[in-house]
Amino acid sequence: MTSEKKSWIYLILLSLIWGSSFILMKKGMYTSDGVEIFSDTQVASLRMVIATVAMLPFAIISFRKIDSLKKFLMLAIVGACGNFLPAFLFTYAVTGISSGYTGMLNSFTPIFAILVGFVVFKERLSRLQFFGIGVGTVGIVLLMLAGSDLSISGNASHLFAVVIATFCYGVSLNVIKNMLSGLKSFEITSLSFLIVFFPSVLIGLKAGVVQTLQENDFAPQGLVYIVILSVVGTALALVIFNKLVSISTVVFTSSVTYLIPVVAALIGIYFGEVITIWQISAMFVILLGVFITNYLGKKRKGAESKRIK
Repeated sequence: MTSEKKSWIYLILLSLIWGSSFILMKKGMYTSDGVEIFSDTQVASLRMVIATVAMLPFAIISFRKIDSLKKFLMLAIVGACGNFLPAFLFTYAVTGISSGYTGMLNSFTPIFAILVGFVVFKERLSRLQFFGIGVGTVGIVLLMLAGSDLSISGNASHLFAVVIATFCYGVSLNVIKNMLSGLKSFEITSLSFLIVFFPSVLIGLKAGVVQTLQENDFAPQGLVYIVILSVVGTALALVIFNKLVSISTVVFTSSVTYLIPVVAALIGIYFGEVITIWQISAMFVILLGVFITNYLGKKRKGAESKRIK
């Protein structure tokens, strides 16, 4: 099999895994009849603990790479912003909005990543990239307004939880790119998980995870989904992502950004969630902005003689 065919297979697998993570969160929390199994806090803490255990062999091998306080602090930021906080924010979000809609809102991530890079790390942007950010921002506003026709059981806090989570991802991505370039992807991931392991255990214990496992008859059912979410959605996805990067280009790998919200929306529809044409339209406006910023904007940036700071 050629590298090109392998790249497409890995890209599709990665999109399916990450796109399905939102429905797995909900399945870990509720039965098909809507009976609560685990709370959002319990699901998030379990996800962190299980993912850390799955990545523990890599963390043990890589532990010697933490050779300075600065590196530890940068890994702690990645652990908090790239893993810990989003886990709790996303599981809280799906208690009030559909998993498909949550997946759509996840498309904010590339916009925030670029903005954080520009504001904090002083990365230069072309005029076309600024235009793409503007288009994406319009899409973000439209997508949040489109939530008014969605069967939302929660309130605006569930929408903003996703916004904050994607902003955290933007921070994490920039720290990895600018401050941890000397570490490999699996090293960063395993060590950042290890750093947030004990807070996750403490929160899980305080939230009553042990009691739920002992007393809730549906706990084994919910735990299966959470284990899949943790191991497949984190450990396996990381392996696939690393392999994809090694055999393809960064531009091709970043295409997963466009497929995740589509997969999440389709899976949500399959499970009976309501997705409106306005939400879909707003999502494509965001993806258009991401495309302009990441593809067209970067090409134009290389050709422009005048840079905008």
